[in-house]
Amino acid sequence: MSERRSRGSDQADTAPAPVIVRRSKKGDDHGAHHGGAWKIAYADFVTAMMAFFLLMWLLGSTSKFEKQGIEDYFNTPLSSLLGGNQGTAAARPSVVEGGGRDISDTRPGVGKRSQTEPTPPRAATPAVSPADTARLEQLKAKLSVLIEQTPALKAFKDQIRISITNEGLRIEIVDSQNRPMFASGSSKLQPYAVTILTQIGAALNDVDNRMSIAGHTDAVPYTAGPDGYSNWELSSERANAARRALVAGGMHDDKLLQVRGLADVLPLDKDVVDQPVNRRISILILNKAAEQAFFHDGGRTTIDEASPASSAIPAVVERLQPVTGSHRTP
Repeated sequence: MSERRSRGSDQADTAPAPVIVRRSKKGDDHGAHHGGAWKIAYADFVTAMMAFFLLMWLLGSTSKFEKQGIEDYFNTPLSSLLGGNQGTAAARPSVVEGGGRDISDTRPGVGKRSQTEPTPPRAATPAVSPADTARLEQLKAKLSVLIEQTPALKAFKDQIRISITNEGLRIEIVDSQNRPMFASGSSKLQPYAVTILTQIGAALNDVDNRMSIAGHTDAVPYTAGPDGYSNWELSSERANAARRALVAGGMHDDKLLQVRGLADVLPLDKDVVDQPVNRRISILILNKAAEQAFFHDGGRTTIDEASPASSAIPAVVERLQPVTGSHRTP
């Protein structure tokens, strides 16, 4: 009996101790919220906002011509890149012109442009009609015959020049060395010049074309006159004196569009500043194309043929009285 208890006791002492594994159950998976997924979403949001504000800035600094180029590109991208077909809206030299505002200029609303803005297309110059040219050619022929058949004009025909230009019919009465139209420094016409102008005045009514009168001087400066008085005033007064002589000869006053003084800016002889031919009166009978260009350049787009020309422009200033004692170097 004692042996059995001793043997059983030995077996109990040598048996391995049981391994106890403790398993704990986690409550909630709240740790997953602290991962990095939200950072990616936030970065995408910031990138999108930056792209949006960059787009707004580009649209604000883009001219309407550049926007038109962008629009054409997205409408027909291949045609815009290749230059487009002739006559199509996409036929442009480039899609978007380079450049932009100089952001280094801090002045408000200024900013220099490093590109040249396309200029708006100018209206095409009206073509001269053959009928209009024929009328002016007939007037030229009539004036030439009038000069040859009128003794008062034939004696001075070397001082009367008539020519057809791209603006119309030009009649120029020039000085000669021994027979000037005006006394030196004066705007009073000599008797022979009055005769020329009154003789041709009525003939200008044969056509309904309107006209311009210009006075020219040589390049010799006006001296010893009032302060500020120069060849500009002198040439203007001489042109207005010619206007009065033409009207006295029978020319309708409403045919006039312009009376101006050009001083010495358009000399006939550029090599000799005091050449007598540079001192002249120029009468230009405008063709219809030049007349339309005159009104268009003045801001009008249509011409009211029913109204006289004098209603379209300010009244011509009456001639100033010549200053007593003024002197102009010949």
